[in-house]
Amino acid sequence: MKHIYRYSLMLLICLLLAACGGSKAKPENSAEKYFQQGERFFESNLYEDAIASWEKVRDTFYSPELSMLAELKIAETYYVSERYEEAASAFSDFLKQHPNDFRVATILYRLGLSYYQQILSADRDQTHTENALLTFEKLIQRFPEDQNAQEAGYLIQRCKTRLAEHEVYVAAFYLKKKLYQPAIKRLEAVLSAFPEYYYRDEAYFYLGKAYLKTEQIDKANTIFKQLFDQFPGSDYVEDAQELLEEKS
Repeated sequence: MKHIYRYSLMLLICLLLAACGGSKAKPENSAEKYFQQGERFFESNLYEDAIASWEKVRDTFYSPELSMLAELKIAETYYVSERYEEAASAFSDFLKQHPNDFRVATILYRLGLSYYQQILSADRDQTHTENALLTFEKLIQRFPEDQNAQEAGYLIQRCKTRLAEHEVYVAAFYLKKKLYQPAIKRLEAVLSAFPEYYYRDEAYFYLGKAYLKTEQIDKANTIFKQLFDQFPGSDYVEDAQELLEEKS
């Protein structure tokens, strides 16, 4: 992760520095000097100092190309130093300002990772999960052949799993509060939106239970049959059978 840009960008850095290195005299604290200083700080894990150096490069406007590169280095350093919220903001800003940059695919992947690293447990707000999912989907849609597309696909499934877990958690809470219709709505949506959700047995059980509580016996029988057929070894099978026996 730390070196995601290093090798692909070093050649560009060298070319930029060479292009700026004409015969005319440069100020002592030139953009090139600050950029190289930032590189040294970064290599020494002095991330705050590296960011400060690259901010000077970005703000000098001495070289538009070098300023753009400094913006990326700042975003990367936020990510490496686990300041994911700031990294997401920096990568997002870069994409808005430079939508046609040749590094868009890589930056989209990095932006998705910045959101992904902020994902919370299933019982909490899932805004970061949704942002990560949308970003990875955009990467695959725009750049299906990108080297990170396969990994993005895997992370999409992880995001969908977390979103489904959150919906089931909320539905279970509604069941405890005897709010059966909201629970049914959530669970039906989960099974529709996430057909490959790994823990569908839990969703089937809670949905069947909610159907029973609302006297929708036929629907309960149907959903419990799916539970029995698809997850015969699930811990929820016995509980479902007991609920059906109580209703018979």
